[in-house]
Amino acid sequence: MQQASDWPRRPRFFSAYDVRMAERTFRDFAGAVMAGKNEEAAAVLGELLALDDETASRATHHFDSGMRGGGPDFMAKAMALRTAVGSRDHDQVRGILADCFGLGADDLDGATRALLKS
Repeated sequence: MQQASDWPRRPRFFSAYDVRMAERTFRDFAGAVMAGKNEEAAAVLGELLALDDETASRATHHFDSGMRGGGPDFMAKAMALRTAVGSRDHDQVRGILADCFGLGADDLDGATRALLKS
């Protein structure tokens, strides 16, 4: 007879970002920022935009500051990223990444490529 402690078996090492889970999303990033978990948010952003840790941290801080002080205009611009990526509008994606994340030219190239891949 199977005991309650035997079923269901959980992975030995389980975390919120277990490798078997789906890719992280901007929703994960925004949720971490809103929860004040900027290190976690930077890790997600670094993965999404192919940024190094330092750049991802700066970009997260820039986004957090904009979210707190930029009001509805900032949020509308940030939300427009999904549409820009969906329409594959390279220039609009670059503009939003620069405005919402404070990325410079070198970082914009890689981040835009990361978002528009596939």
